[in-house]
Amino acid sequence: MKKIFLTILFLITFQNSFSQNNKLWKGYFCYNEIKDLSESPTKIFAAAENALFTENTTSGEIKTINTIDGLPGQTISATYHSETFKKTIVGYQNGLLIVINEVDGSMLNVVDIINKTLPPTVKKINHFMEYNGIVYISTDFGIVQYNLATLQFGDTYFIGNNGAQIIVKQTAIFENKIYAATFENGMRSASITNPNLNDFNQWTRLDFNGWTGVEAIGNKLIGVSNTGYLYTWQGTVFGNQTFLLQPSVDTRKSGDYLIITTPNRVYIFNDSLALIRTVNSSEILTENVKFTCATVVNEIVYIGTFENGLYNTTLLPTTFENNTPNGPLRNNIFAISTTSQNLWAVYGGYTFYYNPFGFIGNPPTQFGISKYGTNGWIEIPYNNLLEAKALSRIIVNPNNEKEIFISSFHSGLLKIENDVPTILYNQSNSGLEAPAGGSSVRINGTAYDKQGNLWVTNSIVTKGLKVLKTDGQWQSYDLQASIPSSATINYGRLTIDKNGTKWMATRDQGVIGFNENYGTAFKVINDDVSGGNLPNTYTNVVTIDKKNQMWIGTFRGLSVLSSVDSFLSDEPLKTEAIIFLDEGVPQPLLYEQSVTDIVVDGANNKWIGTADSGVYFVSPDGQQTIYHFTISNSPLPSNSVNDIDINQSTGEVFIATSKGMVSFKGTSTEANENLDNVYVYPNPVRPEFLGTVKISGLIDRATVKIADIEGNLVYETTSEGGTIEWDTTAFGKYKVASGVYMVFISSEDSVLTKVKKVMIIR
Repeated sequence: MKKIFLTILFLITFQNSFSQNNKLWKGYFCYNEIKDLSESPTKIFAAAENALFTENTTSGEIKTINTIDGLPGQTISATYHSETFKKTIVGYQNGLLIVINEVDGSMLNVVDIINKTLPPTVKKINHFMEYNGIVYISTDFGIVQYNLATLQFGDTYFIGNNGAQIIVKQTAIFENKIYAATFENGMRSASITNPNLNDFNQWTRLDFNGWTGVEAIGNKLIGVSNTGYLYTWQGTVFGNQTFLLQPSVDTRKSGDYLIITTPNRVYIFNDSLALIRTVNSSEILTENVKFTCATVVNEIVYIGTFENGLYNTTLLPTTFENNTPNGPLRNNIFAISTTSQNLWAVYGGYTFYYNPFGFIGNPPTQFGISKYGTNGWIEIPYNNLLEAKALSRIIVNPNNEKEIFISSFHSGLLKIENDVPTILYNQSNSGLEAPAGGSSVRINGTAYDKQGNLWVTNSIVTKGLKVLKTDGQWQSYDLQASIPSSATINYGRLTIDKNGTKWMATRDQGVIGFNENYGTAFKVINDDVSGGNLPNTYTNVVTIDKKNQMWIGTFRGLSVLSSVDSFLSDEPLKTEAIIFLDEGVPQPLLYEQSVTDIVVDGANNKWIGTADSGVYFVSPDGQQTIYHFTISNSPLPSNSVNDIDINQSTGEVFIATSKGMVSFKGTSTEANENLDNVYVYPNPVRPEFLGTVKISGLIDRATVKIADIEGNLVYETTSEGGTIEWDTTAFGKYKVASGVYMVFISSEDSVLTKVKKVMIIR
């Protein structure tokens, strides 16, 4: 499709420059899972799940690097900073290598390991070791040389028996030999000056143990076994063992210290291997932490944790400080909800089969709730959630932003007031129900009607639709008369149209509609070609647009009900695919794509999330794909999109993926009721600014005219929603000159008017 190709071509160009021009994008990443640490004399480099941050050890200043700056969204496995070459290397589980130049901030993507003809499961990068300008990269298949001066790969060493691929966890140089700690195939060594190290015969197997680490310090070489023992090299064998109580997760030398990290302890030795400090995880009283790595810089101990970020303490027992950048609790955000002031996030959830057991581990998840506002991120920890598990959806009371309801697909419905959980509605204190013979109250979709009543879906019970009325009373509606299998239905999202009809997405029953004011029957839209015509009965989302069309996202495509009014008539509820011409050939929009969310912006455009193809931004009728954002052409950290929401006041589009959340600063905002809040930005427009001028705070169908100071018209348009943008050209022909430009705004009937000014500086 030519239009999509041109859009993708533009986005590829945009991707190449977004680290320099990232004003359209913003990242909201979690930095709690520390994968690795490195250091320079003045900085700590911390690798989180798929982002980096640095801390200046003198000033304490923290800077982050994520997909907005050019990093990919894949999972990091190792990092290393070379002070000699002023470069930071980031290694990934899939074998990708990123080289960051500290001098100019540029990033080099190195895909040689990814492109090796090896199984993808063995390409993980485990460790970097620099020696004489060469970095020796330990991987799950062997060792690879990388030259920091030329930024080129050298030899690859397959050092297993007969040249087999084996897992190398770490390498070290000691007495002119390179030692390789392999996880299951013994410690191996060879002369570092041997020009033929790519010949496996040049490597000697020293023992039959498995190893997680090897390091040289002082005049000693130590090895750490995969069974949790510390050994020293005795010249012919590793001996003098010390039990570490747990297997090591990290071994390193920093300055004159040897640091060995296990999940519960950090052991710090001097260069004589005298133990000078043991840090126990129990010393951090505020959290139940699990250590992942540690280092020492300027007598300060920095400790990475599995899900609590980066701590620091001193060599002498003292207090701990957490210096982790502010962010959500996790990167894999299940659902979000925005208001004009805040954004809420929960972490799920349920499996593909709508089962809260097995989503992440076997028990239903016990994650807290995150809220982002003017003061950054705050957390409501799980311990305060009244034991609400598997949190799946969020809804904010439109009449009271301080009242939030969180759906739990295991425990009921959680009410939060002023950021404090106050009540958990379940089968014991409300109209909510557990399935027959069960105790799991599975609440998911929620929506407010015009009267302020809160409607919710209750899965796997016959009375699957509930309402919490404004007077605090509950009412239930029985689906069994219309849908005999109602006791087995799992519900997805819920929406309410202008007529008060409730539309419910379901896992295997298509879309169910109900309006208590028009009889008691439930109507079903299914995949029957003579009936509902859905591409699949597994429906994830139902969304009403500004023309009262209902867009339905299913597991295998997209379909549209032409008018929600059809529910009130005797006409069958039949949907149609969006058909566009792809080089003259009719094609259904998002054919066979698993659609996870559909959100409508202020101009009736659609933002469509998919399970594995990123985000589509399409025109109101779906005929034009304006953007198609993926990991290849945008800062999206993953093509697996869980949820999308729009701040209708600012036009900021939040995209929650399986690997983190980003936002795109769109221009389509909700229309206003008057012109009192019209705002022009940026103003003035300076020479270095390359974007467009936005005029926000508009009413719908407002006429906007822009003229120079002499009254010559240079631009005219009609708003759709609350914001328009001007590219500072005279009707697209040429850039206007420096000067003051008048912005004349009037309503469709000319009753409301407003005049603004904008200065252009070339």
